[in-house]
Amino acid sequence: MMRVREKKVMVIGLDCADPELVFTRFLDKLPHLKRLIQSGASARLRSTDPPITVPAWASMVTGKDPGQLGCYGFRNRFDYGYNSVGIVDSSVITEPTIWDVLGEHGFQSLVMGVPPTYPVKPIEGNMISCCLTPDASSPYTYPSALKHEIERKIGTYLFDVDNFRTAKYDELLTSIYEMTRLRFQTARYLLQAKEWDFFMMVEMGIDRIHHAFWHLMDSKHVLHEPSQYRDAILQYYQYVDQQIGELIASVPGNPMIMVVSDHGAKRMDGGFCINEWLRKEGYLTLKKEPTQLGPLDLSEVDWRRTKAWGYGGYYGRIHLNVKGREPHGLVDASRYERTRNQLIKKLRSLKDDHGARFPVTVFKPDKKYETTNNIPPDLIAYFGDLYWRSIGLVGGNQIFTHENDVGPDGANHDYEGIFISSWKNNSQRVDGGLLLHGLQIADIAPTVLNEFGISPLAGMVGKVIRTQES
Repeated sequence: MMRVREKKVMVIGLDCADPELVFTRFLDKLPHLKRLIQSGASARLRSTDPPITVPAWASMVTGKDPGQLGCYGFRNRFDYGYNSVGIVDSSVITEPTIWDVLGEHGFQSLVMGVPPTYPVKPIEGNMISCCLTPDASSPYTYPSALKHEIERKIGTYLFDVDNFRTAKYDELLTSIYEMTRLRFQTARYLLQAKEWDFFMMVEMGIDRIHHAFWHLMDSKHVLHEPSQYRDAILQYYQYVDQQIGELIASVPGNPMIMVVSDHGAKRMDGGFCINEWLRKEGYLTLKKEPTQLGPLDLSEVDWRRTKAWGYGGYYGRIHLNVKGREPHGLVDASRYERTRNQLIKKLRSLKDDHGARFPVTVFKPDKKYETTNNIPPDLIAYFGDLYWRSIGLVGGNQIFTHENDVGPDGANHDYEGIFISSWKNNSQRVDGGLLLHGLQIADIAPTVLNEFGISPLAGMVGKVIRTQES
């Protein structure tokens, strides 16, 4: 017979859900989220630096920062070779998660789709892995028998859409809605069928629909054009809101509900070609001049004459070619700080292709984080206040571009996500809900643990969020 415990916590994660859309622009059309906001507390939730899916969710569920986690994006350097960049998975995260700690105290967890949980690790409870899972043929559940139960009760599980960087909008919308339908259907089934004290799921659809359709929604976007898909993002938010309402209604009792996101979104104005800029400034040398704009081929880099190279993405990563560290290092260790400072000064003084100031935020990971485990970039940069992404292309003497190096993409990540917290049976407050300030993504883990009477772990940079409800 299933245990009945009074204390239950549900965390519903919406990857990339944007505070401006949820709290302002779409609020009156999202009745279930609006009810939670007006009966509880809400805030903008400052993401990690960088505000990227994998380190952000990992920080949320551990209370640690990316340096402590040794996770600096979707991809990390795994050694000091030039071709050592690989996708981060659950094996990189060694800090205890919320469900690890709860399990040690005898609580059962039900975890679905929280990056990075592939490959799955044993937990006290049940787990379905995340968007990093190759496909449904992979071992994606703990316990392993749960996979066959899901396939029997629900059908083939979807971890992500095949390609969200596409102009085949109808096909993409069909895929996103089907993924979301299956995820929430699975969640409702498991919440009824399994024993749990703590539940957490992450839905990826909002992130995917932002990247594909933002430029059709946002009239300020450089690529904006009239389109039948102008309201695609709003309509999908409404669908997710409906699914959240049904999910909460399916759970008996009075659980604590949190709705959170790992970061927000904003329009993408263009890309800064970081490697072409490094070439122009004399930090990166190729064996031969490229004939056209294209990806950086590391085998074509003249490493004996190269001081630095970079990677594309929603933020810029710059690595120095350090003597005694990289195979053909050029930068002497005694000049390491001087070289970093020189690059920072040059980046902060950038002008755009019209001669106007181009804002760039640059920081040193070893100064930003509590510590730096694994191999961080030597510098991390945000271009144009995150309205511009980092482009890894070289050639064509082109620094600023509107061509993305990984396919069509209308949105970049923004610094803040959402935090909403209420109890299921709370009534609407007279003041319309408590508005909180100064919240950080690492605050979620200690806040959840606190609900179960567990103190924050040593080393957690997050703090317990105090609301009138708790």
